[in-house]
Amino acid sequence: MGEKKSLIGLSWEPKLPPLSSSTKISNTKSQDQPERSALWKPNTELIDGLFVPPNDPRKVNRLLRSQAKDTLGKDWFDMPAPTMTPELKKDLQLLKLRGALDPKRHYKKGESKSKTLPKYFQVGTVVESAIDFFSGRLTKKERKATIADEVLSDLTLAAYRKRKVQEIEEQNRPAGNEKWKIKGRQSRKRAKERRH
Repeated sequence: MGEKKSLIGLSWEPKLPPLSSSTKISNTKSQDQPERSALWKPNTELIDGLFVPPNDPRKVNRLLRSQAKDTLGKDWFDMPAPTMTPELKKDLQLLKLRGALDPKRHYKKGESKSKTLPKYFQVGTVVESAIDFFSGRLTKKERKATIADEVLSDLTLAAYRKRKVQEIEEQNRPAGNEKWKIKGRQSRKRAKERRH
């Protein structure tokens, strides 16, 4: 009858780490344990399987900084930095080179000299009003998923690009005897035979 009956329900006892005075700390790291990170902690730092933040304010601040989200700040309503996909990268490059797309539109220079793409930005969808149903609205066929697809499908821009490419090719095309040199020795031989 000296035994105590266990209470109905769960019993929990915290597993406290051993006192620092009783344990000896060795300076050598064992090769079996991986390095510390913000996600993985060794069992010696866990209390009952849970991570308890350190009491040192410097360590707490460093831990908070490492876990903070990458945002632009409170002035920009904590705009997050989106993940850069190939489609987004192409669209941003097109926006930087938009001055070369259309000859009749002119834009401010801005940051077109820098080759770096912006880190913080947001992508949205333009919603047209009901007033512009017939005049300013894109049809379903004209709507594309990315800006690059819209530029490639526009017929007026395609004609402008084709004309510009032809102009550049004509400027770079050699004239006179130079055109024979490009084709190689065989063409020069045939040209000589034609002359005689």
